[in-house]
Amino acid sequence: MTTTAILPKVAVLGAGNMGAGLARALAAAGASVSIGARDATKAQAQGLGDVPVLAMEAAAAQADVVVLALPHGTSVQVLQGLPAPALQGKVLVDISNPVTADFQGLQLGTTTSAAEAIQAAAPGAHVVKAFNTIFAQLLAPEARQGKAPVQVFVAGDDAGAKDRVRELARALAFEPVEAGPLRNSRYLEPVGGLNIQFGFFLGWGPTTAPAWVRA
Repeated sequence: MTTTAILPKVAVLGAGNMGAGLARALAAAGASVSIGARDATKAQAQGLGDVPVLAMEAAAAQADVVVLALPHGTSVQVLQGLPAPALQGKVLVDISNPVTADFQGLQLGTTTSAAEAIQAAAPGAHVVKAFNTIFAQLLAPEARQGKAPVQVFVAGDDAGAKDRVRELARALAFEPVEAGPLRNSRYLEPVGGLNIQFGFFLGWGPTTAPAWVRA
């Protein structure tokens, strides 16, 4: 297992199912993790254990990697409310899919992506798209024990930033897959939307995930 000494400090902004699930899994893997939340009481109700809950700015300021686990439409607003030094030079992981309210379509696509909008809102950060094709129920390694490897697609423009995200994915027993530059989020986000269709509308359940294979 990856040791605490080589894992970056992580702040997860957002305490929904995905944010809380990532925080718990990373903490169990030995990472130093904090949650950034606007409502600390609500966040603690997610069963975070010893993971500290801080204000968004405080969590981001002390982290090397910031995971943006907020719905599309909220994320840019939150980023614009943070002082620029809180994210300057840091890895900013976008896990969102810009789905419509009924989960049947995407608000963005083809010519841009949620990840690119986030990069524009945080120009001093190195944005990486990852984990957007993974349901919260699969974040804990024990949920996948004895099963086929689950892939995490990693897209971004900074090689070092992608290395750090791959490191976190491996610490959670995922198989990171190189997915090219950040603009490829335009394709990864529809894959996330399709996975929602399989998981919740086609009866596969929330333990399904896409995989890319060489035939």
